[in-house]
Amino acid sequence: MIAASDAPRPSVLFVTDLAYEARGRRYCDEDIFLTSRLREAFDVALCHPRDAAALLDGFDAVVVRNSGPVLHYQEAYNAFRERARQSGARVYNTLDGSGDMAGKQYLVDLSRAGFPVIPTVDRAADLGLLPRAAGYVVKPKLGADSVGLRHTEEPELPEGADGALLVQPRIDFRYEVSFYFVGHDFQYALHAPHPDRRWVLEPYVPTAADLDFARRFVEWNTLTHGIQRVDACRTPEGGLLLVELEDLNPYLSLDRVPEEVREAFVTRMQVSVRELLA
Repeated sequence: MIAASDAPRPSVLFVTDLAYEARGRRYCDEDIFLTSRLREAFDVALCHPRDAAALLDGFDAVVVRNSGPVLHYQEAYNAFRERARQSGARVYNTLDGSGDMAGKQYLVDLSRAGFPVIPTVDRAADLGLLPRAAGYVVKPKLGADSVGLRHTEEPELPEGADGALLVQPRIDFRYEVSFYFVGHDFQYALHAPHPDRRWVLEPYVPTAADLDFARRFVEWNTLTHGIQRVDACRTPEGGLLLVELEDLNPYLSLDRVPEEVREAFVTRMQVSVRELLA
């Protein structure tokens, strides 16, 4: 008879790009820390996102973390998703999210539905729906890390770009704030008090109204298991508007939170991955 302590531990393929250089963030440091802690509960191996499709069959679960913008390896990512679906692989985050995981169409959909988001359109015929502003932002629907983003004086879309690009007014805001969830459980919040320094983050104590705002988007999302980051901006009038619902590989800024908060997050993540395997 095998004792419980001798039973094999679940194996995890941890997908990350340790060499990716992100502005204002240390992807490699965060994932080195996370893998060191996940090893307390799982057998862990690391791989680059380009190798994930070929390796996933050998593991009980695949954890996708700081793998960089998918657009840099779109073909490999599509192959990974298809292989995971065919094999029934358990992927964390699960591949059923409706936020950034599926592109930024959700910003258009939420804007049309009247959610508190930065007004967003993706068709030339809808440009007149945007409020007047000092300037506008045009960016790819499948973009990330500001790749392909440009600023315009008027709301505009190039001919033939309907459905591929997003147009939003430039919003004056007091600061940006991010809310971090494991599953539907709120973990912590961070804010960037200086608008021109997005990743210089400080701990933030959310109000009940702030959490209601963030939870509205977490509840709207269709993600079954995983980590979500709700990014918002505080308007001069005091309200919050959604900037992004990151449910693919959200950077967690764990180096910016107190140790006890970091420990609580890691414990909850370990439990969440075990829930995926149950």
